[in-house]
Amino acid sequence: MAAKTPHGLVIINTGDGKGKTTAALGMAMRAVGHGMRVAFVQFVKAWSVGEHDAAARLGPNLEIFRMGKGFVVGEPAPEHRQAARDALEFVRQCLRSGRYEMVAADEILTAVGLKLLAPQDVEALLPDRPPDVHLVLTGRGAWDSLIEKADLVTEMRLIKHPYDKGVLAQEGVEF
Repeated sequence: MAAKTPHGLVIINTGDGKGKTTAALGMAMRAVGHGMRVAFVQFVKAWSVGEHDAAARLGPNLEIFRMGKGFVVGEPAPEHRQAARDALEFVRQCLRSGRYEMVAADEILTAVGLKLLAPQDVEALLPDRPPDVHLVLTGRGAWDSLIEKADLVTEMRLIKHPYDKGVLAQEGVEF
């Protein structure tokens, strides 16, 4: 395990543009490069994507946990809500375990927007976080009180996307 971080940060990647998860994965790779252990918990994704194969190649310091049930359209099904609650509790356990220097909660903000979780449930993670563990939160729709409590907030803004011209998601770029 790497030397403990002197001051863990709360980091948010939000906005309507592409790159929130990709940026969080980049931070995870950087942390692994320094010998840190990272838990990367995915709240919505249920399918296999390129980062899962890449994580397996990076070795034991980067663990990705797919805990979502996939896309939510309309009123969320009970199994989607339960999966989000389970993922939230798992993030809490990862933070408290002493095993990780960085814990990423990928698409947790999207889970709030989909009404799978309440904003206060996400904010309750912050005081539970040990002071030397980085917590990375991603997804659309970060709200003001959460932004205020974070140390670093980056907003990805959509300017142009190939989907607008009918180009579907591509392997290696979107997944």
